[in-house]
Amino acid sequence: MGADARAQELGVEFPDNADKAYLNMAARSGNLIITSGHVSNIKGKLGDDVSVEQGYEAAREAIVWILQSVHQEVGSLDNLRVVKLLGCVNSTLDFIEQHLVINGASDLLHKIFEGDDGHHARSAIGFAQLPTGAAVEIEAIFEIKS
Repeated sequence: MGADARAQELGVEFPDNADKAYLNMAARSGNLIITSGHVSNIKGKLGDDVSVEQGYEAAREAIVWILQSVHQEVGSLDNLRVVKLLGCVNSTLDFIEQHLVINGASDLLHKIFEGDDGHHARSAIGFAQLPTGAAVEIEAIFEIKS
């Protein structure tokens, strides 16, 4: 079973009908797909009005948006490898569990991309605020395997 089929089995849908946006949500450079930041619909601040569990779901939601953008750019998740995630967490100054929040994205990627294709470099960083008040924003880099 390929990554596309595993993603769909996990409830990720690929509508592939989005209009071209002001910015590329996913841009190809050689064999790399680099995404714009994708924010969650879940709003709020970790360490205040958003729990770690809700943040985890926000990160999962953001990575689903990313997978949809990547799928729209290249037509499939098959034959891709996850290279890097940058996870930005809207959090209070004393919140220190950003890594647990971004696990929501990493865990889903590990389920979709088997073996080494799902293992990736990652940063999980706290921010004072994110666009639209989102709890999480994530950027990703994927490699198209030869």
